[in-house]
Amino acid sequence: MILWDLAVMNTSIIIAVIVIVIIVVGVVAYLTLVHHPAMVPSTTSSVETTSTSFALTSTSSTTTTSSSTTSSTTITTTQSVTLPPGANMLPYNPNNKTVFIYLTVTATGPTFNYNGTAYGQMKIYVPAGWSVMIILTNEQSIPHNANIILNNTQIPNNLNISKDGKILLYVGDSPSDFTSNGVQPGQTAIGILDNISAGYYWIACGITGHAENGMWADLIVSNSLSVPYFIISSSSSTTSTTTSSSASWG
Repeated sequence: MILWDLAVMNTSIIIAVIVIVIIVVGVVAYLTLVHHPAMVPSTTSSVETTSTSFALTSTSSTTTTSSSTTSSTTITTTQSVTLPPGANMLPYNPNNKTVFIYLTVTATGPTFNYNGTAYGQMKIYVPAGWSVMIILTNEQSIPHNANIILNNTQIPNNLNISKDGKILLYVGDSPSDFTSNGVQPGQTAIGILDNISAGYYWIACGITGHAENGMWADLIVSNSLSVPYFIISSSSSTTSTTTSSSASWG
């Protein structure tokens, strides 16, 4: 009897343990499902991006000037121009309306000269509103400069050119030293005067006494001109000097 009771008790305990285990497993499974849902494969959306590239094309125009440049390389041929007798075209850029005036103080000819001329033998004609670039080269052993002067006398008659008019451009010098400083032997200086107005000017050396002794040229600016040119006269205003018929203009 006692054995029977023990067997029944053991069976009940086993059953109870089994039930408890089942309950625990069920709870654990429930909690696992609630807090750790099954991983769902994700769908990745692929977006195709089209990249459009733009080629930037840069077009540049370069104008080169040098001592060997001729007027035919810079003068526009789209217009027919009749020049006065004895006139020669000056090199210029028709795009920005700039005229290039190449001046050389030569070692031969008059002591005070531009391109072998003196005392206004050289007359330069430029359309009004253009820019005037002066390229001055000194081949002599003493300094010289070149200045554009809005003059108030027919010819330089003062040791100081500022007494004969207003200096608008300094080439090889400056407002403070134009009476003593200039382009040194074998050197070149460049200056430009923009948008020159119609009128009568000189290009003259400002070093004391140089212009008065013949180192000047006439610069005539007119609204009636369409292209720049120069004329070299066979005689000077006051003194007969050696004239160079083949002046160097670049």
